[in-house]
Amino acid sequence: MAELPMNIPTVDLADLSSEDPSRIERGALALREAFGVFGLVYVKNHGVDAQALERLYDAFGAFIARPTEAKRPYGRADIWYQRGWTPPNTEVAVAGNGQPDFKECYFAAPYPPDENSVLEFPNLYPDNIWPEDAPPYFQEGLLSLGRSLHEAGLSLLKGAAVALGLPQTTFTGFCERGPHVTRALQYLPLKPSQVNTGILWGEEHTDFNLLTLLPGGRFLDPQARPAPRPDDQSGLYLRTRATPEQPKGRLVRGVAPAGCIVAQVGQQLEILTGGTFLATPHVITAPGVPGWQRQSAAHFMHVHTSTVLFPLEKFRTPEAVRNYAPPVLAGTYDIKTLVDIGLASPDALDQLGYRHYDRLHRMRADGSST
Repeated sequence: MAELPMNIPTVDLADLSSEDPSRIERGALALREAFGVFGLVYVKNHGVDAQALERLYDAFGAFIARPTEAKRPYGRADIWYQRGWTPPNTEVAVAGNGQPDFKECYFAAPYPPDENSVLEFPNLYPDNIWPEDAPPYFQEGLLSLGRSLHEAGLSLLKGAAVALGLPQTTFTGFCERGPHVTRALQYLPLKPSQVNTGILWGEEHTDFNLLTLLPGGRFLDPQARPAPRPDDQSGLYLRTRATPEQPKGRLVRGVAPAGCIVAQVGQQLEILTGGTFLATPHVITAPGVPGWQRQSAAHFMHVHTSTVLFPLEKFRTPEAVRNYAPPVLAGTYDIKTLVDIGLASPDALDQLGYRHYDRLHRMRADGSST
């Protein structure tokens, strides 16, 4: 896969949290370019503990190494895999070729939900699931990472609002009490017969949430030891916005500068900004050598499920309205997307709309006249 050098901006969270207007403006301008052109920004002074991240990956690797039967109780299809273990070959990218991703995952919510959200969308706000004999630091590490990434994301969302001339709390207000979730991922080793056959660790896709925070991953050699990248073709690539000169966009390797994390625009932020910020198409390529794995993590920030997803008034041009109509409730949007990517079964769509058409039949069968 071709790698083209691109100057993806880096934003300093210390600038965005400063009381110096010039520093805030510097950070906002970086975000405007990064999210508008690339759908992605590199972030420094983010507050994520690198050593703690390594401890989490060690603990997660110990869990993934367990036999499938030991992990199976934590794979909960009944809650659409929104908590606990996601087995291999489960999730499918909507825009991909139908190949399930070669990965195992573990989902947890870093913050408890409010009671009303649980009643309205129970499968989007389930309780966390933890193995009784979880490896040391697994639970603590995943929750701590999620909270650190969430705080960094809140700062970025405030800066993004400033970059667009909106009140600073516009996007952070939308995501209060949202179904935020943190995910540990392990991309699985390919067999010798599978390498260089077009198989991807993760098909090209865009995230459906508001903002995704990526703290950086690591490769594991065939002996499951952390090691440098095995070749030049494996890792994260993103596709830039289409232009007349580059109608397919440009594929760029997503390698953050040392000490930085990555933040990606999701579909919800694209919709709210009428396409001013663009959700990042990205793909996880597998190495051309067998036996290697990759560990990574992501924190997905969502708007609250009761938010109406539609371009904000400032961005509601005729073109934006055509592109993103009709308005849809975020919780409904989430359910539809989880069906599309194979985590929720198609009958989850039966929850949408009016569900009491059989009431008259029951009344008539009971002989009721009212």
